[in-house]
Amino acid sequence: MIIAVSGIDTGIGKTIATGLLARALLLKGRSVITQKAVQTGCEALSDDIVVHRELMGIGLQEVDRESLTCPLVFAYPASPHLAAAMEHRRIDPEVIAKASKALQRHYQIILLEGAGGLMVPLNDELLFIDYLAREAVPLILVTSSRLGSINHTLLSLEACRHRKIVLRGLLYNRFGGEDDAAIAVDTRRFLERSLSLYGYRCPVVDLPDAASDLGQSGLEALAALVG
Repeated sequence: MIIAVSGIDTGIGKTIATGLLARALLLKGRSVITQKAVQTGCEALSDDIVVHRELMGIGLQEVDRESLTCPLVFAYPASPHLAAAMEHRRIDPEVIAKASKALQRHYQIILLEGAGGLMVPLNDELLFIDYLAREAVPLILVTSSRLGSINHTLLSLEACRHRKIVLRGLLYNRFGGEDDAAIAVDTRRFLERSLSLYGYRCPVVDLPDAASDLGQSGLEALAALVG
């Protein structure tokens, strides 16, 4: 099973969310590994994979060293299509798909973290969301309480519905979000209502300000998104 974790924008908390999802599944005794579709702004080993392993409470795995968990790494800190172009390369989505299939031989669940926002371009012809639609990969979408999140989330839901992408749930990330409690509460309420308006019957799960505040019930709610 492959499930994507993407966000309404860059810097929205996808990496923390992916690592916590994997941790929750490990605690349930599930066979799980995380994968990063593309990493920019670093060299060799993916920085985000390192964060995943720290949150999971495990060390780097052999599949990490073999680059199966992040087969595409670029040094320039930019959108994947531009970072690849800076190295005179072009992202082939089959590289991501083949790495995912290789991981499936060893793990039951692959959590595939995207790069940037949901509609980030992998190359000049393919957006990340279109890759998910093509591969029929369900999605967990990370949103936040910051001002502007309603707009970005509704646009993301529109795009997912148009492409018939299965949405497993919204992760409402409060870390680094809106300080105004009224805005934070209303944004969550509005997004929860909007899910049903777009035809999605999935939950909204809260991510607190710190991973240590998640608690057992929070971990259970995260694991339930995967099933």
